[in-house]
Amino acid sequence: MRRASRRIAALSLSIALSTALVACGFHLRGEANYAFATLFLNSSPALPITAELTRSLEGISSAKLVPTAKGADVILEVNSVEDTKLILSLSAGGKVAEYLLSKRVLFRVHDNDGRDWLPTSEVLVRRSYTYSDTETLAKEAQEQRLLREMQTDAVQQVVRRLQAAKKPSE
Repeated sequence: MRRASRRIAALSLSIALSTALVACGFHLRGEANYAFATLFLNSSPALPITAELTRSLEGISSAKLVPTAKGADVILEVNSVEDTKLILSLSAGGKVAEYLLSKRVLFRVHDNDGRDWLPTSEVLVRRSYTYSDTETLAKEAQEQRLLREMQTDAVQQVVRRLQAAKKPSE
């Protein structure tokens, strides 16, 4: 009798856990759906973020990237991209022990008439890492890797925020 009730309890628990996992809302990132059909990316080609943003918009976007602003429903204007490196902490001997890296992207989405679909928005990505004078080359490589990851994260955030862009009311 006890063995049967234990099996029923174990089965009930496994069903409940399976249901919880399925119902948690997890789903794979699919195509981004926007309220506009065409998009012009107004970003300096000299900015490293421009190529990655273009690639991302072409790859997962429901909107088509067009070569000129004139043929676009909306214009994604990247106003600025700033990378900063600050000392986060010092060792007892007064040497740098930790750095904080920040990437700040300001962007705006508007139509050809200048009406905001998404007012100027900010994406801020931060990472910290420990530093040691004895591992200078390794720490420089780590910093470059972190900066690339931060850029990818910033691009993904911009692409996701574009989904909130709505046509302004007349």
